[in-house]
Amino acid sequence: MKRSEINKALKRMESVTEELKISLPPFCHFTPEEWLSKGHEYDEIRENMLGWDITDYGLGDFDKVGFSLITLRNGNLKAKDKYPKSYAEKLLFIEEGQYSPNHFHWNKMEDIINKGGGNLLIRVYNSLPDEEIDKESDVTVHTDGRTYQVKAGTQIRLTPGESISIQPYLYHDFEVEKGTGAVLLGEVSQVNDDNTDNRFNPQVGRFPEIEEDEPPYRLLCNEYPPAE
Repeated sequence: MKRSEINKALKRMESVTEELKISLPPFCHFTPEEWLSKGHEYDEIRENMLGWDITDYGLGDFDKVGFSLITLRNGNLKAKDKYPKSYAEKLLFIEEGQYSPNHFHWNKMEDIINKGGGNLLIRVYNSLPDEEIDKESDVTVHTDGRTYQVKAGTQIRLTPGESISIQPYLYHDFEVEKGTGAVLLGEVSQVNDDNTDNRFNPQVGRFPEIEEDEPPYRLLCNEYPPAE
């Protein structure tokens, strides 16, 4: 993924949060130069991968398969004594025409909330004992206090203000309902680990390889320099 694409996506998501009057924490505004001077007092950000996360899933076509995210808070499953938070929070942004691939989480339970914009479509499947997609059995869905059954592969529509609870091992993907416009999402979950807790089907990458065609506007959550 080109750095220019990442910069453009970052600025686009920044502008949407401003339009919706959602303020971001200070570390989301640190420049790459400022990060060079940040000491160990910011290790929680570095070690728990807080901040910006722009991905094309390694497929090289961000406008069609991509997602923009910000991790606002997070614990750490590998360092529970140091970082005891049992929860995480993200903002996610998806443009109309983009797609976030089908996956489940082994450990994380999450709520996905439509914060504003268009309508989100989430397709749901159960998983089989061998972790493949169950294309036959009905899926139990939990949306805003309502529990009901849908056919395998049903797309759940979330209009602004609506949410869905995603259980571990429940396959799900994301796209925007055509004609409704880009969507800003909230995610409230158990501790998040994007290095070990995503089971994509079919398999894709999680973090992009970056072609440095211009200087970075912001550093991504896996790019912070170590503290001096």
